Amino acid sequence: MSRLPGLRAFVEKLEKYGELKRVRTPVSPVLEITEITDRIVKAEGPALLFEETGTPFPVLINAYGSERRMALALGVEGDSKGSNHLDAISTRMQALFSKLLSPKASLLEKLQMLPTLAQVAGFLPRRHRGKAPCQEVVHTGEAINLFHLPILQCWPADGGHYITLPVVHTYHPHTRQRNVGMYRVQVLDEKTTAIHWQLHKVSRRHYDAWKETGQKMPVAIVLGGDPVYAYAATAPLPEGVDEYILAGFLRGRPVPLVSCVTQPIEVPADADIVIEGYVDPQEPLVLEGPFGDHTGYYSLPDYYPAFHVTAITHRKDAIYPATIVGIPPQEDAWIGKATERIFLTPIRLTMMPEIQDMDLPVHGVFHNMALVSIEKSYPGQGLKVAHALWGAGQLMLTKIVVVVDKSVSVHDYWAVARAACEHADLRTDIVFSQGPLDVLDHACSQMAFGGKLAIDATPKGPEERLFPPLAYPTPDPSRLSAEALRPDFSEILQANLQLIEKGIPIWVGSFRKSQKHHGRKLGEKLAQHPAFRGIKVLLLLDGEMPIDYLGDVFWRFTNNVDMRRDTRVVEDEAGLLHLVIDASVKSLVLDDFQRPWPNVTVMDEATIQKVDEKWPQYGLGPFIPSPSRRYRLLMQGEGAVASGS
Repeated sequence: MSRLPGLRAFVEKLEKYGELKRVRTPVSPVLEITEITDRIVKAEGPALLFEETGTPFPVLINAYGSERRMALALGVEGDSKGSNHLDAISTRMQALFSKLLSPKASLLEKLQMLPTLAQVAGFLPRRHRGKAPCQEVVHTGEAINLFHLPILQCWPADGGHYITLPVVHTYHPHTRQRNVGMYRVQVLDEKTTAIHWQLHKVSRRHYDAWKETGQKMPVAIVLGGDPVYAYAATAPLPEGVDEYILAGFLRGRPVPLVSCVTQPIEVPADADIVIEGYVDPQEPLVLEGPFGDHTGYYSLPDYYPAFHVTAITHRKDAIYPATIVGIPPQEDAWIGKATERIFLTPIRLTMMPEIQDMDLPVHGVFHNMALVSIEKSYPGQGLKVAHALWGAGQLMLTKIVVVVDKSVSVHDYWAVARAACEHADLRTDIVFSQGPLDVLDHACSQMAFGGKLAIDATPKGPEERLFPPLAYPTPDPSRLSAEALRPDFSEILQANLQLIEKGIPIWVGSFRKSQKHHGRKLGEKLAQHPAFRGIKVLLLLDGEMPIDYLGDVFWRFTNNVDMRRDTRVVEDEAGLLHLVIDASVKSLVLDDFQRPWPNVTVMDEATIQKVDEKWPQYGLGPFIPSPSRRYRLLMQGEGAVASGS
C-alpha cells in the first residue's frame, strides 16, 4: 500500500522548525481546549498538539497561527535563517501567469511554452492507485459515532459540538463540478449534523440544484491530510474552478483522489479522517447554532440542511485538526492573510491592473474593510477601484473600502488613516452605497444586506477639486479628553487621543447609552462643539470596556455599524464637515433595531479558573491570563443574545 503522508507529517515539520508544543496532560474538548488556545494564540504562541483528549485521536490546533506556520502549510520552506513569507507564493503565481498570458509571436516561443503547460497539467488532481490511507479503518452502520472524535464545544453559549476545520466536498448534479469549501458543522447526534451552507456559498447552490432533482445529495467531510487542503477550501475561487487545482499548484504535485466507501464522491487519499454521508434536500431544515464566530460575536440560530453520516473512515494514526474563532486575533488571521497575498496577483492581472497592494485588517475580520493602494493615472480612479472591488467575488461583502496612493503602505494603518484625513474631502471623496453583506454581519438592519462606504484617499488633481479645500485648525488634545468634555457631556466615559497626538484628526470616545438614538445625537452635538473644530472623524463606542487599544476599537467599530444607517456628515457653524460614526450596540428599545443583537464570545468563569489552576501541568511556559476577562465588560447577559436587544 502506498503510504501517503498525512497531517502527522506536518506535525513533524512544525516540530522541526520549533513551531509546536505537545500537551500531554488530559484536556477536555468541551471549552478547555478553546480557553488554552485563545491564550496561546493572542500571545502569538506555537501550534498545539493535545495528545490526551478522552478519545483515540489527538487534536492539532493553531497549526496555521503565524505567517511562518501558514507558509510552511502552503509549502514555503523558508530561507537558511528560517524565514517564511507568504509573498513567495504570490511571486510564483505572478511568474506563472506572466508566462501563460504573454503574447507568443513565433512558433519557437509557442513551443517554449510546452514545459509550462506540462507544469500546469501537473497541478490537476489524479486518481490514487491502491488502498487509500484515509480508509485504513472503516466504520459503517452501528459502528458510526461522531462522539468518538474529539469534536470541540468552543464557547459557553454554542449550540453544541462543532467541527471547525471541515473540508466539505459536494458536486453539482448536472455539471458534476466539484466544490471544496469550509462550512462549520454542528453535531446533532451520533450520526447527524447540520451544515452551515450560507446564502452566498457555492455548496448552497449545489444544494438548491440537488433539491430540483429530488435526489439525495452526496457529501463528504475531510479532516486533515495535507494542510493545504484546509486552506484551499477557504480560498475565494470563482465558481467552477476546482480548489484542488489550486492545492496542486501550492503543493507542487497533484492531489491524489479516491472514491468514498459509501458515497459516489471523491476525497483526498491522504486525508486523516473522512466523514461520508448525504443531505436529503426534501427534508425539513434543522436548527443550527448559536456559534461563537470569527467576528468575535455569536452567530445566532438559523435553519440549515441536515447531514446524515453513512461512514467514518480514518488512518490508524489519524490526527484530528481543529481551530477556534472568536474575538481577533485568532488562527484564522493568517489564513486570511494568505488569501490576501495569494489572490492579489490574479486580481491585479485579470481585473484591476492599477492595484499595487491590498490589506484586509485582521481586526476588521477581513470582510468588514479592505485597504487598497493604486497607481493612479486618471480622475476618479480611486472610487472606480472601490466600486470594482464591490463587484469582485467574495469582496462584494466588504463593508468599507479605503483607496490610497501607491506611495502609502496599506499595512501601515497610521499612514492609511493620515492619508484618509489629508486627501479625502467629505464633500466629494466618500460614497455611501448599499449591497450584499456577510450573513454573519449582525449590525445590518436586514440580514446580509446593508450600507457600505468607500473612501477615496488618493491625492487629487485639479480636475477632481470641485471646491476650495476646507481649512481645519489643529485640534487641541487637552480640550478633547473625557475629563475636559464631561462638564458639557456627562455621558462621556473615555476618550482615546492616540491618533490626534500623532497629527491624525480622528477622535475616539465611549459613552453611557441611555436614550433613544443616543449615539447619533451625541455625535452631532460633539461635532458642533468648538473643541471638535479640527476633528474630521468622530467615532463613538458605548460601554465600560477600556478603549486604550486601537485594535479593539477597530474590531468593535467595524462590526457594530451599518455604514449608511450609522454614519452622518455633520456641518458645524464654521462650515467645516465632520464624519460622525455611531458604533454603539443597537437595540429595539433605543435604536428601533429589529434583529436580535448577539453577545461577544468570552469564556465562562469556571473554565477560566480551571485552566488557571492546570496551567503548570500543560507545559506551555509562563502563565498567560485569560483574554476573556478583558472583554467580559461587553457582555449583556450570559447567553448568545445580548439582553435587552
